[in-house]
Amino acid sequence: GQNPLFPRILGHEAGGVVESVGEGVIDVQPGDHVLPIFTGECRECPHCLSEASNMCDLLRINTERGGMLHDGHTRFSKDGKPIYHFLGTSTFSEYTVVHVGQVAKINPEAPLDKVCVLSCGMSTGFGATVNVAKPKKGGSVAIFGLGAVGLAAAEGARVCEASRIIGIDLNPNRFEEAKKFGCTEFVNPKDHNKPVQE
Repeated sequence: GQNPLFPRILGHEAGGVVESVGEGVIDVQPGDHVLPIFTGECRECPHCLSEASNMCDLLRINTERGGMLHDGHTRFSKDGKPIYHFLGTSTFSEYTVVHVGQVAKINPEAPLDKVCVLSCGMSTGFGATVNVAKPKKGGSVAIFGLGAVGLAAAEGARVCEASRIIGIDLNPNRFEEAKKFGCTEFVNPKDHNKPVQE
């Protein structure tokens, strides 16, 4: 952000169980399994009501915000001193406090230690491919970086039936795993003396 705010609890990807809810919250209840999402949804603004955007007017990504929306105050402290929130989720913590629009209720049978990547990595990569890039059936896709987001992008390209899904990464150890997500070809930029796009 433009104005770094510290100390703060970082983290934006997790899975958890609702311990308690605030006044007026009816979407989730204690015991529900949820994924925190740093691009929340108020479900009322023009962006939330549009199929073309998920940049909620109220809960969009804001690295400057260090407290809760309705009062601006943090819910974390140590020795009486404030510790600020991050992206409305602060998931590098055993417990966190989030706006109800920043959690998605999930099936309680889903293992939290595995589905946690759905709260960012999977949804970001898959969504960017399927909803934004929209590769044509039989087309070619190049994916730079085969971490969680890149693998999810490859899966999105596979679902869109791209015929060539080229995984590009400096770590060749990732290539075998990327095949499971649809990558058909691989390029390690270190193996070439010219720009990878050539």
